[in-house]
Amino acid sequence: MVRANNAMRLREIQRTIIEDNDVFENIRTVSISTIDRVLHRNQMSMKQLYRVPFQRNEDRVKEIRYQYVQRIMELESSEPSHNFVYMDEAGFNLTKCRRRGRNVIGQRATVDLPGQRGGNITMCAAISEHGVLTHIPLIGPYNTQHLLNFLETLYRALIPDDERGLFREDLPKYVVICDNVSFHRSNIIRQWFVTHPRMLIEFLPPYSPFLNPIEEFFSAWRWKVYDHQPHTQMTLLAAMDAACEDITVVACRGWIRHSKRFFPRCIGRENIRCDVDENMWADRQERLDV
Repeated sequence: MVRANNAMRLREIQRTIIEDNDVFENIRTVSISTIDRVLHRNQMSMKQLYRVPFQRNEDRVKEIRYQYVQRIMELESSEPSHNFVYMDEAGFNLTKCRRRGRNVIGQRATVDLPGQRGGNITMCAAISEHGVLTHIPLIGPYNTQHLLNFLETLYRALIPDDERGLFREDLPKYVVICDNVSFHRSNIIRQWFVTHPRMLIEFLPPYSPFLNPIEEFFSAWRWKVYDHQPHTQMTLLAAMDAACEDITVVACRGWIRHSKRFFPRCIGRENIRCDVDENMWADRQERLDV
């Protein structure tokens, strides 16, 4: 019952038990505390609900995931070598802070923040097996022109001066992997990749953030921004830059390995409901969505 509806409340469970004369016949009354004890005995606890879009496991989306993973595996095995770069943008502002803290029992845990929210600052970043390659923050959202500037900076970070403009079969290529935001797919961006033949672009399947390790980069990065305690716009920019410097190569490689753990399930066209937790269970039968 609870596995079928994770959002079910104790009173709803109680009412269902009493009204069900087939599975729970002869049960005319049951207390909330008894239901709670039974759930705990069966290793079920209260936890934050993880929202899953209905479209995530549609047949169409699962087929796109399958084709994406096949394409990535082909690039990994082809010559010359293909190096994968994961790119995305994330926003931040002065009112963001940690949501949990500690204080004496009976007293609220508080934190001082600016009274005004301030403008959003967007960070565009790219990571690979070699760590954080490029990160550029700016006030306001990213658009096509900002992305072009970012790609030029990324290109200079990846391609040595003496190799720029060269295109030989023995030179490695770089595959930029990003999501399906509209300006990522604009004709101007596509044309940029045409004029930079050593740079390729691959788009993630829809509703598949678990295939992009930079999602975990931004999650860790936000906590590191908090650690630098930004209080003004300029300080926030500096804190965002400093937080990127705190991200290690080892961490980036771990996030990339984790995203690839979903590849077999994408090849099998399986339903994938969770992004992280289900991969922590060694026993496949313990995955609730399998």
